[in-house]
Amino acid sequence: MMSSFKGLDLFGSGAHRFLNQRLGRRVVSYASLLGDPSATGTFDSGDWEVWVEVHGRLVAASDSLLWDLRDDILAQAESGMTHGVLVDGHGHSWAGMSLLTYEETGPVQRGREVSVGYVVVFGRLTN
Repeated sequence: MMSSFKGLDLFGSGAHRFLNQRLGRRVVSYASLLGDPSATGTFDSGDWEVWVEVHGRLVAASDSLLWDLRDDILAQAESGMTHGVLVDGHGHSWAGMSLLTYEETGPVQRGREVSVGYVVVFGRLTN
């Protein structure tokens, strides 16, 4: 089973891993809400939005093919926050996700192949 977003294999060119972020309930202190450090107590303000990070490397045979891989991811980031299913390749999926950010984690490495590290952040935003 391959990982995908909206059925697209955006990460399969190289090794990658999924990381869940912010699971559970959001608890807010009255001190932070009111801006008053002397205020005491907290309240439950609901579930955190679902956030998933994908950490990996894009790997290609040439610089131009590496740009094609980047462009495939950026097209999803720039598509107006459309939603889709994110699949981790190990049997878990998240519905209603949007690709929020793509960030490269270092310079392009060149050898027999060219590669670059990245972090992609997905979110299921709630109102």
